[in-house]
Amino acid sequence: MNMHKVAAALLLSASICLPSWASDDAEANSALIQKAFDDWRAGQGGIFQLLADDAVWVVAGNSPVSGTYRTREAFMEDAVKPITDKLATPIVPTVRQIVAQGPHVVAFWDGQATAKDGSRYENSYSWHMQLENGRITQVTAFLDTWRLVELMN
Repeated sequence: MNMHKVAAALLLSASICLPSWASDDAEANSALIQKAFDDWRAGQGGIFQLLADDAVWVVAGNSPVSGTYRTREAFMEDAVKPITDKLATPIVPTVRQIVAQGPHVVAFWDGQATAKDGSRYENSYSWHMQLENGRITQVTAFLDTWRLVELMN
């Protein structure tokens, strides 16, 4: 068998073995997350509206809000609210990159806001999300927790 036929057979067999979600779900999930960030940036909703009621959100690191939240309500009340209570303006996101593979989407973004004391709050985030049926079910959020601690104090 010549090398071209062997290569073609290998490529065909590899593409048959790809999971069904490998391209379609990834593209749809990436677009959904991008739109949520765009809406958030425009002040017309945002990413938290995509959270499932039973979403598990992990804030990595050491900060006053680091930990695991097992419901959307707990996350919004115990993590988001204490942060927004320190801010005079909403956090405005700027997406650097979104990478998706099936139900998994990673958003790398920067956020800027003004704190109630007049200082600038700036942070960079990497949110590793899992989606099911257009809803975010799991997140692990990485950020500069030192900067967050400064804001919270």
